Amino acid sequence: MLPPVVDVPWLHEHRGDVVLADVRWYLDGRSGRAAYDAGHLPGAVFVDLDRRLAAPAEPGAGRHPLPEPEVFAEGMAALGIGDGDTVVAYDDAGGVIAARLVWMLRATGHDAALLDGGIAAWDGLLEQDAVEPAPAVFTARPWPAQRLAGTDDVLDPAAVVLDARDPERYRGDREPVDPRAGHVPGAVNVPCRANLDAYGRFLPVERLRATFAAAGVTADSDVVAYCGSGVTACHDLLALELAGLPPGRLYPGSWSQYSAAPDRPVAVGDRPS
Repeated sequence: MLPPVVDVPWLHEHRGDVVLADVRWYLDGRSGRAAYDAGHLPGAVFVDLDRRLAAPAEPGAGRHPLPEPEVFAEGMAALGIGDGDTVVAYDDAGGVIAARLVWMLRATGHDAALLDGGIAAWDGLLEQDAVEPAPAVFTARPWPAQRLAGTDDVLDPAAVVLDARDPERYRGDREPVDPRAGHVPGAVNVPCRANLDAYGRFLPVERLRATFAAAGVTADSDVVAYCGSGVTACHDLLALELAGLPPGRLYPGSWSQYSAAPDRPVAVGDRPS
């Protein structure tokens, strides 16, 4: 299978063999589609996170629940992504948004990778014309249970639970969108953006391994990752794979689901508990 991250030279070499996917999306409400229209990698299709990669938000399931497999398949087919296609996805945030598409595809057995450094790493011209691909055939596959986790799993002391949000949200200093501030008791903060260097590229594998080791991850760990709504946690999961560690599990509801129930325990501050 394709590694979880590829660079621009790799893309130049394999450009005719992949589908490029622009997955820009912004928590502050800016339009990812507008960013795409202003300039995107040549040939890239725009993937609307809210429409293609998530079901409608609801408190009991979170802000970005996984869509039904049939809905995901319909969306991929409409974008010209077929069963046998290799997808390279990017954004303008080091891959923390595009990781959702890459994780969804890889979890269901498709070849997909992040473009290291995203759109900022591209060394060619951008284009503004929208890409309108011919529909493809993409077969719906169930979300694999072994790659998913629920509320009980993030409270299981036997699991290593990673919180991929920024430290301020983990500590409970602020909470801009979800019902309560803080983190799941026992969760360790491994911010997804800390997987990257100053240029938005992934840190060397040795650095990533050291970060996960410090969080308590070993080759035998049951790792569960969450974030605000199950999007940026996928970046931690891809970084885990890039570091040569076994794949972890995604808690799709993440903090947006967990914090919606007032009776669930919440921790604040720098420490897991």
